[in-house]
Amino acid sequence: MENQPINKIILEIRAGAGGDEASLFAGELVRMYQRYALKRAWRFSIVDSNQHALGGYKTFIGRIEGEKAYEILHYESGVHRVQRIPQTEKSGRVHTSTATVVVLPEVEPKAFEINLGDLEVTFSRAGGPGGQNVNKVETAVRILHKPTGVVVGSRSERSQHANREVAMSILRAKLYEEQIRKESEKFGADRKAQIGTGDRSEKIRTYNFPQDRITDHRFGVKAHGIEKLLEGDLDMLLKKIRKSSNA
Repeated sequence: MENQPINKIILEIRAGAGGDEASLFAGELVRMYQRYALKRAWRFSIVDSNQHALGGYKTFIGRIEGEKAYEILHYESGVHRVQRIPQTEKSGRVHTSTATVVVLPEVEPKAFEINLGDLEVTFSRAGGPGGQNVNKVETAVRILHKPTGVVVGSRSERSQHANREVAMSILRAKLYEEQIRKESEKFGADRKAQIGTGDRSEKIRTYNFPQDRITDHRFGVKAHGIEKLLEGDLDMLLKKIRKSSNA
């Protein structure tokens, strides 16, 4: 897989520490990647999400399909931190919130087989925004991989079959990544560094609004223009990261 360009990825974004502000920030990250995909003429689709009452997302899972999508975006995996004065803050204090981004390569079924006996599949009605049912047929799919406890779901497609296929694709990506992570522990730090998606405990990037500065802590890369970045101009940072990583 790693020798060929990977054009299909799973994008998972979760609100971290910071309550309402973290969900709003997660929503801005979703919008940033969506706009970036649009700029590159990539296909961006929503698989499943849990929206926050004030806006943004508690959790978001999507798919991106486009030329070299994984190669370009795999450095996005990790904890993103935002420092700013929230709209709900009356005393003008700067708050720090986080959101976690996960970028996984989609894996072809023949490249990674899953034992169907290990799965527990359940169906439900696909709920729309606000909790209303968008249909009366149980098209939403939830899959539990019993050996690992990994749970995935899809409710964006119109048919039960299509949602199951999407959910299986996400599950395959997650299990494949876990297998690679375990292999990397056997082969040492060099292999782990090549994958770049193993350890997400460290904050990889800070968006400092008062100073209008974005800092990528892994490569010591800095850029200015947060609003421009959040509008989808991600290349201004990614080009610096790629240059630094190649060096």
